[in-house]
Amino acid sequence: MLENPQYLRDSSSMSADPLSDALAVADARSVFSGGFTAGGSWAVRLHGRDKLKVLAVVRGSCLLVLETGGEPLRLAEGDVAVSDGRQPYVLCSEPGLEPLASGRPLMDPATRMARLGDGEDEDVLCVSGHIDVSRDSGELLRRALPELIHVRADVAEAEVLRWLIGQLAQEMTTSRAGVEFASDQLAQLIFVQVLRICLTEADGLPPGWLRALADERLAPALRLMHGDPAHPWQLEELARAAAMSRTTFAVRFKEAAGVPPLTYLLNWRMSLAARALRQDTAPVATLARSVGYTSESAFSNAFKRAVGVAPRRYRDAVRS
Repeated sequence: MLENPQYLRDSSSMSADPLSDALAVADARSVFSGGFTAGGSWAVRLHGRDKLKVLAVVRGSCLLVLETGGEPLRLAEGDVAVSDGRQPYVLCSEPGLEPLASGRPLMDPATRMARLGDGEDEDVLCVSGHIDVSRDSGELLRRALPELIHVRADVAEAEVLRWLIGQLAQEMTTSRAGVEFASDQLAQLIFVQVLRICLTEADGLPPGWLRALADERLAPALRLMHGDPAHPWQLEELARAAAMSRTTFAVRFKEAAGVPPLTYLLNWRMSLAARALRQDTAPVATLARSVGYTSESAFSNAFKRAVGVAPRRYRDAVRS
């Protein structure tokens, strides 16, 4: 039996829940950032940088304008938008207004709420958080998502999302003990619920692990690979789990995931290894065995091809 270090979260018996696995391996950390009320005419530019930006409309409506172009997107009460953070976008009451930079509006330090616009009424209330993916060197999450996700409040699966948004808004406005911790956890749960909704609307997803997971025929094979990444999986075994022929399974998997099944397995092993190198001091040889390699040199060569640097150099770089 292979060694089973804790830093791989018992890698030889993983959870077989690819969504939870990906969030953990990407070291995705939810951080509550604040929100704003607005009235009259207003516009603000928001940046994501190394973060997935999560925005929820608690009250009223507004327009979201991507700076890469396209038609403005109307966000209604209860809607959630998640951007991949690569490009800034503008939230506004109407098109054509000069936006403020996100750091310009004065924010109440107690509630982290800002006030925008020239109107006396507070017609709009938005709250936001971000998912820090700066530790995800392979961009596991970002590559699986479109540039912008828009979840409407009227979709069948959005009831839980609406409740979470309401709880987040309440935390922000009451300033109870533990507000920062509670808000961060709520922002994380909002993001997970958005991803769950994405799984029901996979046509809008780019090829990747999330789109493959949304395919009920492929999901059993994904769960096998995630449940035991060290096992020397063969195409026949995975196809059999999906109740398909080898050829049909290979074609369908590549169309959904963007890579062949065994390439996906290799990439997943390297993602596990990268996380372990960031978080633990175990010898590279031990880590290699935990992701299915009997030879440290074979593992090191595979890791260098996938990540660009050798395992020890990667560990030194991330720790410095």
